[in-house]
Parts: sequence; C-alpha cells; structure tokens
Amino acid sequence: MKKIGAIIFFTLAASAVLSSMAIAGGRPGSSGGCTAVSCLPYQDVDDTEKADLLYMREEEKLAHDVYLTLYKKWNHRAFNNIARSEQQHTGAIKSLLDKYDLEDPYISTVGVFSNEELQTLYDELVAAGSVSLTEAFRVGATIEDLDISDLQGCTASSDNSDIKKVYLNLTKGSENHLKTFVSQLARYGETYQAQYLSEEEVEAIVGNIR
Repeated sequence: MKKIGAIIFFTLAASAVLSSMAIAGGRPGSSGGCTAVSCLPYQDVDDTEKADLLYMREEEKLAHDVYLTLYKKWNHRAFNNIARSEQQHTGAIKSLLDKYDLEDPYISTVGVFSNEELQTLYDELVAAGSVSLTEAFRVGATIEDLDISDLQGCTASSDNSDIKKVYLNLTKGSENHLKTFVSQLARYGETYQAQYLSEEEVEAIVGNIR
C-alpha cells in the first residue's frame, strides 16, 4: 500500500474506532468495560459546557459538510473518507446532548447551520476550497487546526468526565485528519501554516511529513 493510501486508511479507521467508543462503548464483559457516555456518571452541566457542546455539535457538522461538498467538487477520496468520520464525530457530541437533555441545533441540510458564525465560515471555506485541489487540502487542514484548538479549549473548560472523554477522543481523530491533509499538500510541494494552533503544536502533530 502506498504511504498516502495507508495514511488515509488509518485516519478513517482510527477516527471510526474513537468515535464509536464515545457513542456506543465497549462490548459487555470486555476488559475495557462500558465506555459509552451513558455509562459514565451524570454530572451537572454548567452554562459554558452547554454552550460548548452546542457549538461543537455544529462545528463537527461544518467539517463534514465542507468535506462532502469538496468531495463532490474534486472527487478525491480523502474528503469522502474524512467526511464519514466527521459524521461520527458530530454523532458523538449528539450522545452528550441526549444524555443531558439539551436541545440539538443540528440542521440536516448540508451547508445550513443554526449558528451564523459557522454559516459564514462554511461559505468562506467552500469558496476557498473550490479554487483548486491544493487549496481544498489547505481548507481541510485549516478546519482540523481550528477543530483541535476549539476542542482543547472546550476540554479545559469542562470538569465532566464524560464530556472530557468525548472531546479527547475527537481531538485524536482530528489530529489524524490534520496529518492526512498536510501529507496531501506535501505531495504537491505545498506546506501548511498554522492558523489557530501554534506552529510548534502543528509540527508535533504532523511530525516529519512537511
């Protein structure tokens, strides 16, 4: 298997496992026990945690919708693979909304969001990613850069074990997605400049790809 093919396969597989852990949990009787959010203690959710959950529900949808749209534009399997992974990511957040009986802001139509900030960002990212395939990969890296930064902030703002567990799992998946997009850019002799994380943080995630 070629190196980039292996990276894409690993990204999809790893993210699927991490997200399914957050949603469905381990098999009964397995050594890891139940890992679903419903198996972890029910804790009070403060206003910051509520706001973060609602925002991240749609931010993960943003990633899914942009990638699905760019896949239709460029027909590159990286976008399709990671879009499917992002659908699992937004589903992981939904499991927390359900557990704490929070109203879901999710709109099923691709490219439509309750949050105006994310609506504007979606439009801008799709426009940028429609310029060329390399710009589409750069948009993908930008989304993951933003997602990791926001997930880190949300993790730090929460003291609930179930919320932190889901955020940490999603962060790992987003790190794998960032590696994929940076490696795709490298194939075309392009590099990615960090926009939300520091350059040192991005370097630590992607390693020697660039």
